[in-house]
Amino acid sequence: MTEKRWYLELSEDGGSSHKFYEVVVQNLELTLRYGRIGEAGQSSKKTLESFEKAVVEAEKKVREKKRGGYTEAVMGERQKRTVVRRTFTASAGEVRAAANTKRAPVLWKFNTGSTAFGICVTSQRAWVGNQQGDVYALTLEGVVEAHFKLPDGVKCIIEDGDFLYAGCDNGKVYDLNGKVPRVAYEISDDVSIYWLDIFDALLAISDNDGGLTLVDHNDEFVWNVNSGGSSGWMVRTDAKAVYHGTSAGVTAYDSSSGQKVWHSATNNVLFGWQTQDFVYPGCGNKNVYVLEKTTGEQVATCTCDAGVPSNAASPDGKYIFAADTVSSVYCFSSSGERLWKLATGCGSALSMQYHGERVYIVTSDGSLACIDASESAIEAAKTGQVPDVKTVLAGSSIQAVTPTPILTTRDASEGVLLECYRQGNKLRIRAISPGYNSSWSVQFPSDIREAGARYVATEVRESSKGGFYRAFGEIKKLI
Repeated sequence: MTEKRWYLELSEDGGSSHKFYEVVVQNLELTLRYGRIGEAGQSSKKTLESFEKAVVEAEKKVREKKRGGYTEAVMGERQKRTVVRRTFTASAGEVRAAANTKRAPVLWKFNTGSTAFGICVTSQRAWVGNQQGDVYALTLEGVVEAHFKLPDGVKCIIEDGDFLYAGCDNGKVYDLNGKVPRVAYEISDDVSIYWLDIFDALLAISDNDGGLTLVDHNDEFVWNVNSGGSSGWMVRTDAKAVYHGTSAGVTAYDSSSGQKVWHSATNNVLFGWQTQDFVYPGCGNKNVYVLEKTTGEQVATCTCDAGVPSNAASPDGKYIFAADTVSSVYCFSSSGERLWKLATGCGSALSMQYHGERVYIVTSDGSLACIDASESAIEAAKTGQVPDVKTVLAGSSIQAVTPTPILTTRDASEGVLLECYRQGNKLRIRAISPGYNSSWSVQFPSDIREAGARYVATEVRESSKGGFYRAFGEIKKLI
């Protein structure tokens, strides 16, 4: 048997993707296999007239990949990323303290089928993502409207203006703005992801080793720093800064330069929230700290009865919410005064968000639950009066949507015309419809880019800071 084999990898710094490309010639058959390092990937086969012709075509494929940045490598030396999830152990005393806690006024509850971390509540929907890769969209009254099925567990769901993203354990961040999820970012396999946040398409990645990496709208490295400590479960971003929480505390960095602005030596950070003026790290010492964004000054402390796996705040900072490791949820005033503590009835809240006098939580038992946080409902709950919990079901009409091949169209008038072109070893997208600046790049899904191809996007929006565009809505390939 005559055989020849080539194995290459694309391994770039920062947030860029790490992929393999294998070419095998066996007798007359040419086999291509490609995908993310550590996964089986996809493959295709082709039969040639002779072994020699198959080798010639194989060598051509290898040269093309090398021009695109791939290099020869040894299979197996680079391993698939390690998946890290939060785990909590409550003490016997903490469990006893929570045993007699009255139940929160939960209005409705939806069981996703697996432990859930991802949550995002917008003006119209509550989104939840679990460790099986399920992402559901529900109305704020608890009606399931959509179901995406992603290839790996969901770490977080992130809102960036009108854009919505799901960060997964496989290192991919999926754009959820269209009918089909698309890959917006692919994070380096050597980054052990803990948490993500996005502001105006700038992706911040917090990792196990105290590292913080920023990636731009083209999925390319911007800067990296190390905040010290480990277990970076908090990263929050805004127009000016990135706020990074690890076991060493919270550090603020200028988002443009990566220069440190301030550091606050809080306790081991397990989660974090932000409002316009403050950041709120939730810590293993049972406290949520209120830190002023400009200086890092600690202006208040909210003390729970156990460690804090998640927390949130009302947009104006009037109310601060927290969860503990024994299935309780708390509310504090802006000064840190505890206003109430109630039991969730559905596990510990691993993420939470406040919206419109309601607290939405995703929990260790896989539930998305909606708690009525209005003053009247809370006062009634303190006396043991709570509503019957509505159990939400997805229904047979809700079909799971998975990442699928791009649809095609022959009609360029359906939206904005885009073009994919090669710049060095990168594939860029530009808008070529009248009225757009063709020198600006367009944020566009990485998994459907093809050199020379043209696409039609429903919309193309200018970024809030200018200088580039963002494709929004449905995307089709022009044929």
